[in-house]
Amino acid sequence: MGKEIIMAENAGFCFGVKRAVDTTININNKDNKSNIYTFGPLVHNKDVTNFLKEKGINEVDTSTLDKLKKGDTVIIRSHGVSPNIMKLIEKTGANIVDATCPYVSAIHKKIKKYYELGYQIIIVGDENHPEVIGSNGYCNNSAIITKDGSNIKNLHNKICIVAQTTEKKANLDKVQDIVTKLCDNAVIFNTICNATKERQKSAEETAKIVDVMIVVGSKSSSNTTKLYEISKKNCENSIFVENSSEIPDWIFKNNNIKKIGITAGASTPDWIINEVIDKLLSFE
Repeated sequence: MGKEIIMAENAGFCFGVKRAVDTTININNKDNKSNIYTFGPLVHNKDVTNFLKEKGINEVDTSTLDKLKKGDTVIIRSHGVSPNIMKLIEKTGANIVDATCPYVSAIHKKIKKYYELGYQIIIVGDENHPEVIGSNGYCNNSAIITKDGSNIKNLHNKICIVAQTTEKKANLDKVQDIVTKLCDNAVIFNTICNATKERQKSAEETAKIVDVMIVVGSKSSSNTTKLYEISKKNCENSIFVENSSEIPDWIFKNNNIKKIGITAGASTPDWIINEVIDKLLSFE
C-alpha cells in the first residue's frame, strides 16, 4: 500500500521573496552588458543562490563594495537594508534596484516615524537576521531587540513595538505582556506578515494529521526554522531537509508510516518542493 503525501496548504515562496527573485532574473535577462549583484544572498536558500551564480549574478557586501563600478547593478534583497548601507551603495555609482519586501518597508516607516517622535523602539526578532539589522538602522541602531522579552528591564515612558515579519506570534505576545506591565504608553504593531501566519498555521494543521512531517528549506532561513519548530511540536517525526537528496531512506522502509506531510519556507522555490514530492512518489 502506498504512502499518502499531504502538502500544507500554504508553503514555499512568499510574495516578497518571489518578487525579489523574479526582479533579479528579469534584470539579468534584459541586461547582458553590466555586472549584476545582490547585496548579500538574495534569499536564504543555497539552491537558489547557486542558480543565480550560474547565471552570472554574484553577491556583494560592505567589505566588497569597492568592486562595484559605475553602470553595475545592485539588487537590494527582500530583507531590506539600513539607510547607512543604502548610502554606501549609492556612493559606488552603481545602479540600485530596491527589491525590499513592501511589508518590510512598512516596518521601516513605522520605526522611523515613532523614533522621531521620541519613542523607544523594540523589535521582536533575531538580532542577527538581516531584516532586523536593516530595520534597526531606521532608529539609529538604538532598538531593543528581543526574542521573548527576557532582556527587557528599564524602559522609556514611550515605547513602540514591531516584529520581524517571520516571527512567531507567541513571541510578540510575550513581549507585549511584559512591556504593557512596565509602560503605560506603548504602541504595538503586529508586523508579522500574513504569509508567515498562514504558513505556520497550515504547517501546524498538517503536522497534526501525519506520521512524518518534512520541512523543506535552508537551515539558515529564520521562517523555515520556525516551521520546523512548529512541526516538531505537533509531529515528533519531523525532519528538516534542504532538498530531495536529504530525505532519509527510513521514511520509505517504515511500513508504519502511512501519511507524509510537507511544508516549505518562504525562500524555498517550487522546483525544490516538486523534486521532494517526485522523490517521495518514486518510491510508491
